[in-house]
Order: sequence, then C-alpha cells, then structure tokens
Amino acid sequence: MATQGPDERGASPGKQPRTARGLATLRKLLDAAAAEFAERGFHEASISGITRRAGTALGSFYTYFDSKDAIFSALVQDMSAQVAQAAAAGVSPGSTGIPREREALAAFLAFARSHKEIYRIIDEAEFANPASYRAHYEGTARRIAQRLEAGVAAGALRPGDADVRAWAIMGMNVFLGLRFGVWAQDRPIADIVAETEALLRDGLAQD
Repeated sequence: MATQGPDERGASPGKQPRTARGLATLRKLLDAAAAEFAERGFHEASISGITRRAGTALGSFYTYFDSKDAIFSALVQDMSAQVAQAAAAGVSPGSTGIPREREALAAFLAFARSHKEIYRIIDEAEFANPASYRAHYEGTARRIAQRLEAGVAAGALRPGDADVRAWAIMGMNVFLGLRFGVWAQDRPIADIVAETEALLRDGLAQD
C-alpha cells in the first residue's frame, strides 16, 4: 500500500500547499505538533505552542489547518504513514513469510526508539480523534495481512485467517515497541527479533 505525501495526508481540505515552500512549512507544523502533543497532551497543547515550536506565524497555521483537532488528525495520519514507510524500508526485496515479519519488526522497533512520541499521540487519538485512531490500526493490520497472504501464496506460510493473524502480530509488535522501544532500550533489537521469530516459526508448545 503506497503511503501518501505530506500534502495529501496533511492539510485541511482545500488548504493543500502548492509550492515547495508551502510543503516545507506544512512539514514544520506537523513536526512541531508532534513535539507539542507529545509533551503536553492533546488538551493542554495549543496552536500558539505549535507555531512557536515551528518558528512560524500564527497565520501560517490557519493557511493549512482549520483547528487544533484538524492538525492532530493530520498528525496521526502522518505518523501512521511514517510507521508504514519505516517497515517497508526495512524489508529486503523478495523477502516473504517469517523473515519478512522479522525484518518489519526490526524496522518498527528502531522507529519506535527514535520516535517515542508516537505512543502518546496514538493513545490520545483513541479519545481525541477516534476515527484516526481506528484508521491507524486498521491500516497497519491490513498491511500485515497483505504480507501474510503473499507469504501463503509463495508457499512460505501455512494457509490461515490472515485477518486474525495480522491483528495478533500487530498487537505483539505494538507492545514489544512499548517495552523495548519506549520504556527501555536494554535489549538489542536483534535479540528481541530473534525470539519473536522463533515464536512465530515454532510456537510455544513442547514437541
């Protein structure tokens, strides 16, 4: 699934930037919003705080966004797309099945370690913007399901319910990112990924 560019997933309807300078300003506002919401939370965050962090005039905010709710929704979409891009970039060409899931998880853990703010922002979206919260997880599960279906088609995985499998893998990945990316980074990513790969490949039952 191709991710959208910042102009497609960012500005409010009818306010998409049409120049490179406009795109750069939009990017500054989204990055500033990530810092503002991560530090202060949705309710305490302010538009003036976002523009101050971005180094832009207050009027620039309203050039691209209608409200604080609008930029928060755009930010959730933007961060969701960044997760997808990071996972896709970490997968080797031709990789499929369990190795593909291992590579995607390693890329996600690295992303979580360098973007810890994503957890607070996505969690707040459950209440501040339920539609974007649901879209984030449904989109992520859909991409995993597509990878699994490709693995089945290639003969690398047993046939099964791709939807159930995708949500199970996503839940595992989310909490691995929380434990080993946000709360602490006391274990090498390679070790975490190896244990997870063994779980996916061999299960838990004693032979």
